[in-house]
Amino acid sequence: MIRTGALRILVFALVIVVLLAPATAGASNKRTSEFRVIRQLRTTTWHWQNVMGVSRTPARHKALAVSSTKYRRWVLTLWQKRVTRVQRLARGVPHRSQWLCIHRGEGAWNAQTGNGYYGGLQMNLSFQRSYGGYLLSVKGTANHWGPYEQMWVAERAFKSGRGFYPWPNTARSCGLI
Repeated sequence: MIRTGALRILVFALVIVVLLAPATAGASNKRTSEFRVIRQLRTTTWHWQNVMGVSRTPARHKALAVSSTKYRRWVLTLWQKRVTRVQRLARGVPHRSQWLCIHRGEGAWNAQTGNGYYGGLQMNLSFQRSYGGYLLSVKGTANHWGPYEQMWVAERAFKSGRGFYPWPNTARSCGLI
């Protein structure tokens, strides 16, 4: 038989657990939500770094294991700043105006004309594999890529020494060759 004092302590402990359970669950959900946002920000940063051909920002996975709210929020803010910076850099495509001129002569950014060329810069699969292999594996053909992604792939070809020659007619009409 349980003594009355022990029973009172047990009932008191149960009441405390029941009252604190929602608060603890809320904190856990908030932490999980922050982890999810950190992962998404990291993924976005690394995506654009891959597209631009720059080295990936290193990450310690400590943020996902640390229980300190202050540290997690610091890491969250850090990745938000990194995403903002990398997206700003992504919009600064070298030769942007030249790529836009070529695009005007080639087609819509989501063009899939059935002739083996895709996207606003009309890239064939061999070109996409050579200069945009990462995007091809992640998003499929160039007609599924955004305009800046397509321009960065074209820029990679340009920097490799091909210049604007993969687009001989439109580059000529733009005065590039």
